Amino acid sequence: MEHRLKQLVRWLLVPQDQDHHQDNATANGMTTPTTVSWLLEGGLPVPGLPGVIMSWSGITSALLLLVLGYALYRFYYQAVVWKRDLTDIGYNHVLDAASIGRNDRRRVDCVNRARRLRKIGDRIPPPYPNGWFAVLESEELGPGGTRAVDCLGQNLAVFRTLAGTVHVLDAYCPHLGANLGVGGVVRGDCIECPFHHWTFSGQDGQCTNIPYSRSGTIPKVARLRKWQSLEANGFIFVWHHADPDATPWTFRVVQEIEDGRWAYYGKNEFLVNCHIQDVPENGADVAHLAAVHGPNMLSGSDIRYSRAGWAEFGMHSWLASWNAPGEGDPPHVATMDLVHSFRLFDKLEVGKIDVRAHQIGPGYVQLMMNTGMGPFVVLQTVTPVEPLVQKVIHRFYAPRNLWNAIFQKFAIWAESVMFERDMMVWNHKQFIDNPLLIKEDRLIKAYRKWYSQFYSENSISFTMAKEKLDW
Repeated sequence: MEHRLKQLVRWLLVPQDQDHHQDNATANGMTTPTTVSWLLEGGLPVPGLPGVIMSWSGITSALLLLVLGYALYRFYYQAVVWKRDLTDIGYNHVLDAASIGRNDRRRVDCVNRARRLRKIGDRIPPPYPNGWFAVLESEELGPGGTRAVDCLGQNLAVFRTLAGTVHVLDAYCPHLGANLGVGGVVRGDCIECPFHHWTFSGQDGQCTNIPYSRSGTIPKVARLRKWQSLEANGFIFVWHHADPDATPWTFRVVQEIEDGRWAYYGKNEFLVNCHIQDVPENGADVAHLAAVHGPNMLSGSDIRYSRAGWAEFGMHSWLASWNAPGEGDPPHVATMDLVHSFRLFDKLEVGKIDVRAHQIGPGYVQLMMNTGMGPFVVLQTVTPVEPLVQKVIHRFYAPRNLWNAIFQKFAIWAESVMFERDMMVWNHKQFIDNPLLIKEDRLIKAYRKWYSQFYSENSISFTMAKEKLDW
């Protein structure tokens, strides 16, 4: 076995002329080359294989193979992250007019000026509807970790115990107002304030320890609000409702993700300048699919140029329907059925994908995809971080195989391009409470009726939320 291994290494790594020279030397009774000789002859002894010398060209080849192997490993296992900030998408026309480049310091000021000048509309719905909302992705919070999260008009402290349990409390310590999410330390099932080390239980928010209190007495009012949370499919959700006694609904978990049968291939993440209701409304606005998403994805996300003549060789075809829940179905779940294909020269149909989307409440969508090469799923979360700023994340999962290692990266790019086209509209549109609809737009009317259940009498109004934020 050792002899065969030696021969294989020789054949792979040692030039034939050098190998012949070495065989002759061995036959003439010469010893294995010394350190000086292999340097002069341009080779390196292979440990454990006497008489075998690795040439410098062989070393280079081996290093290239290692680099290639590592690159293939990263390609197969590394998740793709496509992330865009509020100023990255949808404002190119403003920036181009002002001759402002990507790294120009005036970029943020220019975008913010465009945001201020925008007429957002009248009778804006409450900005923070009732339902489950994603506050973090699971990998963002390791054991013993704490995070400060600002969303839904709230400041939250999210922490994970060493046992893996996640708790969500109001962020500000009732003592002197320190933010527990900034420097707070996890102690068992509690979080310790960084300012004076008061400790609060993750179970109910009650203060459990004041280290410098001589009496050991803890005021009963020393308590933080405990937010109901759950962790599923790579997200940490919090239940937000204007009525404290409202019972949270449950939703279906994608079991293939939960038990590890499907792998995480990557995500995109965006900040969108619109009302939260605008984002899922696209599911019912089937007419926009041909207008915005019909043009070839190769023409890019800027809708000023997406209908370029050179890209007309291929167009996207969409057949879609949106359905409110039927009798006996959960009232908080709507569905959308979609068939996508790519048509070459308006004749050859390729890339067919069947989609069943479950809109679960105002801020969570499960898109179940079926292709000719197998299934995959995209999970979308929409969380208001300001009254008119939404954090939108899409996470992609599929069975682990070579095809998906390639296809899912393409899917993330393609979906990102299409979503950015929507962003360019959302970032500048007005919210119209009573839109001018025609008969073919009837699904939009049905959608808005369904979505209205997520607002209640005690929901904070847009005006109040805006004033609170401005202050």
